[in-house]
Amino acid sequence: MVERWSLQQTGQGVVLALLRADRSAVLRLFCPGGEDRLLVNVPGFRPIDSEERLSFGSADDAAALVADTRGDAQRGGVTGTGRVPGNLAALIGGRLSANYGAQSSGPHPAPPPTLSRTFVTACSKKPVASTQPSPQAKGAVSACSVQSGKSIRVAPRRAVGTEPFWAARIDGRCVVYSHPEDQNGTRIWTRYANRPNGETWSGTLDGQLFELRARAERGCSDGMSDKRYPFAVELKVRGELRKGCAEAS
Repeated sequence: MVERWSLQQTGQGVVLALLRADRSAVLRLFCPGGEDRLLVNVPGFRPIDSEERLSFGSADDAAALVADTRGDAQRGGVTGTGRVPGNLAALIGGRLSANYGAQSSGPHPAPPPTLSRTFVTACSKKPVASTQPSPQAKGAVSACSVQSGKSIRVAPRRAVGTEPFWAARIDGRCVVYSHPEDQNGTRIWTRYANRPNGETWSGTLDGQLFELRARAERGCSDGMSDKRYPFAVELKVRGELRKGCAEAS
C-alpha cells in the first residue's frame, strides 16, 4: 500500500500526516499554533477504558503522551496529548511507530527531512504573520472588490481543510489557494455570488473548474484542531470535492 507524508501549515498550527493513496490518515502529528502542545492521532487505534498512555517515536527514542480513554470522536481512533518533546527531531527522524496498550502502528517510513525540519521548527515557535501574497495593498483600490463594473462587499475569510490539506484566503472575488506543494499560494480571480443557500466563488485553475462554497455552520471542525469555525466550506478543484471550515480574517 502506497503511503506518503504530507505537511500543512495553517493559522491554527502545523500538521504532519501519513496518508494512504485514498488520502485517509494512518498517523497524524499536530502542533497548535502558539501552544507548547503536541497531539498524535492514530485513527486505527481502538480506545481502551484503562489505558491512558500513547507512545510514539523511532528507534530508541520514544515519548509518552496522555490519551483519552474514550477515544477521539472528532478525529477518530485515539489521540495522545502532551508538551512538545525537546527531542522531537529525533523522535520523527527515523521509521516512526506509535503504541497504545497492545496496539501498534508502524514502523512507518520516516518523514522526508525537509518536512521533519519544518514541522519541528513550527512546533517550537509561535506563529508568524502569513507570507501569502495579498490581493490588495493597504490603502490601495482593489480590483478584487469590483465585479461587472460594480463594487461588491465581501467579508475577508480564511478557509482550511485537511486530507488533503489545503487553505484559501478570500478577499472580495479573489481567492489565494494554497496546499503542501504550493505553500505561498496561487491567486484565482473568481465570480462571486451570494445566494440564500450560501456564497460561491467560481473560477478556473489550470484550465479546470475551481469553485468554493461557504455556508453558515456554527461549530464546524477542521478535523484536526480543537477549534470550531462559523462557516463550512466545500471546494471543487481539479475534479475533486474537498471539505473544510472558514472564519473571518
